[in-house]
Amino acid sequence: MLFKTDIARIRSLREKKHREALGLFVVEGEKVIAELLREKFPFLEIYATPDSTLAQNATPVTEAEMARISHYPTPGTALAVGPIARPALADNELARGLTLALDDIQDPGNVGTLLRIADWFAFDRVVCSPGCADLFSQKVINASMGSFARVRAVATPIAPVLIEAAQADTPVLGCDLGGGDVHELEPLHNAVVVVGSEGRGLTPEVRATVTRLVTIPRHGRAESLNAAIAAAIVADNLRRAQS
Repeated sequence: MLFKTDIARIRSLREKKHREALGLFVVEGEKVIAELLREKFPFLEIYATPDSTLAQNATPVTEAEMARISHYPTPGTALAVGPIARPALADNELARGLTLALDDIQDPGNVGTLLRIADWFAFDRVVCSPGCADLFSQKVINASMGSFARVRAVATPIAPVLIEAAQADTPVLGCDLGGGDVHELEPLHNAVVVVGSEGRGLTPEVRATVTRLVTIPRHGRAESLNAAIAAAIVADNLRRAQS
């Protein structure tokens, strides 16, 4: 049985201000919770209805109770609450390995997909500007499909750390329609790939830190590519150049 205080607390986690105040976030859905459990994610609470595959390892709730705590119009069969951890970057960390930098990408589905892309291509980290969708929002976590637990993701002002990377002679590659052909990239074992929002592109502050603009050659008439698709193509070219 859930108490009213529990229901109110879990429902409040829909909003970022309450997530930050309590240091907690919510994940819904059997598949994503199961994947995070496989990654040994330290959930604090797991709730499940009797027909859930996670029922044996969760606090039992009725369907009516699940509907009251669910953040979705159509509730699932499992919900978990986890602790928020906000890691910090080490000094000049972006100078080493491959980094995906997200410049004010506000769509949570895109942010989650970009975490999956970083996971797929084994990037060392993702850095997100303060204007990005919250890494601990329900949509970001669900879109990441478990990559949320595998990728080192840091929310921080990105211009200062991009400047540090460039000063350490690490290429800072900005995705931009006016850039050079991404297929001509030489092998780079240390690099930062910067992706801006589809509508505005790179912010002026971040653009000023970029050491090289790259683009994906356009053969048709589409105005632009989805930010996540563009990042995946650039990441693929980086990895192919290394092989």
